Amino acid sequence: MAKSLLIISRQAPWNGPSAREALDIALAGGAFDLPLGMLFLDDGVFQLAPNQQPAAVQHKNLAANLQALPMFGVEELFACNHSLTRRGLAADSLALPVQVLDDAALTALIARFDQVVTL
Repeated sequence: MAKSLLIISRQAPWNGPSAREALDIALAGGAFDLPLGMLFLDDGVFQLAPNQQPAAVQHKNLAANLQALPMFGVEELFACNHSLTRRGLAADSLALPVQVLDDAALTALIARFDQVVTL
């Protein structure tokens, strides 16, 4: 059986290539039926903000990649409640449905996966 993988995305979509790389890893892993989940933490929760205008800062739009995650079998999507709150994002207005977790649930989530990659 394949080892499970948790990808933690901590960077905003306009802050370098890390957000796109995290999505690419998730999509590739999903294409190979790897058991994986994705956690949006810290500024990574900005990837979930609706109605983004990435062209204004000369970046590509990640919305299509985010929407493709469930189609590639990446259905375990999580966001840190503390990160959302600190950045003024409401869980019910995100561009993608995620499970919002408190600190205790985050610890349990990370322990549940065999391998963790943070970008």
